[in-house]
Amino acid sequence: MKNILVTGGAGFIGSNFVKMMLDAHPDYRIINVDALTYAGNLENLTDIDDNSNYHFIRADIRDRTKMDEIFASCAIDTVVNFAAESHVDRSIVEPEVFLTTNIIGTQVLLDTTKKYWKVNPDDKYCKEYKPGVKFLQVSTDEVYGALGAKGMFVETMPLLPNSPYSASKASADLIVRAYHETFGIPVNITRCSNNYGPYQFPEKLIPLMINNCLNNKELPVYGDGMQIRDWLHVSDHCSAIDTVLHKGLNGEVYNIGGNNEKANIDIVKLIIKTLGKSENLIKYVKDRPGHDRRYAIDNTKITSELGWEPAYTFEQGILETIEWYLDNQVWIANVVSGEYTVYYERMYL
Repeated sequence: MKNILVTGGAGFIGSNFVKMMLDAHPDYRIINVDALTYAGNLENLTDIDDNSNYHFIRADIRDRTKMDEIFASCAIDTVVNFAAESHVDRSIVEPEVFLTTNIIGTQVLLDTTKKYWKVNPDDKYCKEYKPGVKFLQVSTDEVYGALGAKGMFVETMPLLPNSPYSASKASADLIVRAYHETFGIPVNITRCSNNYGPYQFPEKLIPLMINNCLNNKELPVYGDGMQIRDWLHVSDHCSAIDTVLHKGLNGEVYNIGGNNEKANIDIVKLIIKTLGKSENLIKYVKDRPGHDRRYAIDNTKITSELGWEPAYTFEQGILETIEWYLDNQVWIANVVSGEYTVYYERMYL
């Protein structure tokens, strides 16, 4: 039985991954560690509370003592690190928490893996590790910066982040790489395009627009709305991570994209049309500082070398996503109460 530590497993992508892994690998044990900040929500996981192979621990990945306890007591042999502050707008207002969580937190996890997985942890020259261990860093295409009208991100591109968020993720990626090169830790890094799907916190574009439409509120669109993203359904992202865990070559980086380039304004208008609302709800607001114009992922490496391909078309995925939010309005109401209201007013009003 593998003992997989999933950090940030109460968040959007993490919770979808935890449930997928328990379903796909019933012989695996999942230890979910989450600090339960604003985006961590245990309501995402109520349907697996009684699964004997699932265990939740509330903890911060920056807490060395707690991470040490978890590795010792749970015999962790795999880490999938989702834990991160991830919203660009928040990183512009409060960059420090992004730097400490995303960079220092990742380093704490790496130090702990080195301590527990290394065959001879007291020998600084030892690069031999226990069989079957792996550290997988979940990153983002935003570390590459922005593209022009043409071209796609490939794994060999230089990292040119443009926001405090993407800079913190690029830094974490480099630390993971350094620990692999210096200490020999078995690692992979995945860099995904924009995710969407069920349980996404409604500060992100798609759930924000769905929720505002349902409540006949203005739809804040940055600048001219022509920022282009490659959209990836969260289920496809989770299956890709599972593929890299089992097939990824040691030390390699894999881009994960959905092959669905869409302009933000086109997505907003599609949501409006699907929900039968008026485009008069659209309110163009001042663009955020350093807003990247276009992202696009070349996922040739993971498809050709590991045999993974996205299963969702955007047209299929967005309709299922809208339907999920329509069916789970109590979940939305619980999420957008309290601190989120303060944040929304600060960002858009």
